[in-house]
Amino acid sequence: MDKLGKIAVIGSGSWATALAKLLLNNNARINWYVRRPDRIADFIKNHRNPVYLSDVTFDTHRIDFHSDINSAVAGAQTLVIAVPSPYVKEEAEKINIPITDRNIVSAVKGIVPDTNQIVTDWFISRFGCLDSNMLVIGGPCHAEEVALDHLSYLTIGCHDPIKGANFARSIAGSRLKTILSRDVAGIEYAAVLKNVYAIAAGIVGGMKGGDNFKAMLVCNAIREMRRFIDEAAPIDCHRDIDLSAYLGDLLVTAYSIFSRNHNFGAMIGKGYSVKSAKMEMEMVAEGYYGTKCMHELNVRNYHVDMPILTCVYRILYEGKSPRQALAAIADTFS
Repeated sequence: MDKLGKIAVIGSGSWATALAKLLLNNNARINWYVRRPDRIADFIKNHRNPVYLSDVTFDTHRIDFHSDINSAVAGAQTLVIAVPSPYVKEEAEKINIPITDRNIVSAVKGIVPDTNQIVTDWFISRFGCLDSNMLVIGGPCHAEEVALDHLSYLTIGCHDPIKGANFARSIAGSRLKTILSRDVAGIEYAAVLKNVYAIAAGIVGGMKGGDNFKAMLVCNAIREMRRFIDEAAPIDCHRDIDLSAYLGDLLVTAYSIFSRNHNFGAMIGKGYSVKSAKMEMEMVAEGYYGTKCMHELNVRNYHVDMPILTCVYRILYEGKSPRQALAAIADTFS
């Protein structure tokens, strides 16, 4: 993996932990930015993340831990960004050394609040990073299953096919298959939208709206996703929305018991207020923030017909009754 140089994982949640496990299978050493020194001490002592995926053991002698993000970044050529989207800006803006020439791998599956930019675009505009150095990880990939070595498939998006292939090899294994793509922005937007649609699916489940209606919701969601991505991130070749980076990621997020966004929606469907549901969640439901960002982005820039996104926005941010909001869009389904 010489062309990627040393890799630094930025973040210490469940997805960051699963990715670190994959990277250590194929790389001699990695840097790992863990914000809290006390958690680093526990990690080194017990050879496992003290908070997330704590059943997974690590050879900590091969990990260079850093509680200072600049220290972690300084010794690495490739940065894997794996923090929840609401905190990307807060954490990355602590970087005060040049990273223009670094490879940036977004594993965020969210959008940067306030700017309403996908992560790779934000790094390009904020730090002057090169478009050819931007990579994204997509596809149906719950951290829990990846860490447990369940057969999984990740899509690596990069405009530079050689760089994409190099990073794919750095995480691939007998139980982790990789797929290459050049649709960086499309994969990122799909990762944001599938969280919004998973909230909608969870709301239907929480209301006991039935599998029939949920299936119709998901069918219409993938068409809505395609309309938006084709408008916001056009490419010069055919985009197959049925591929795992789009449809596959939507399905696993809309239906899995591991899906934070589905579970967040289910609580709202059961009658929880949005505030109460957020408080009950142990981890961030990216779709809550993604809903607002994508709604604002679409209203201001693209004007794509997106009834499901609008429905979820009205429930989360305008206090609309879930039952009334869903009933209002049911006749638009086909």
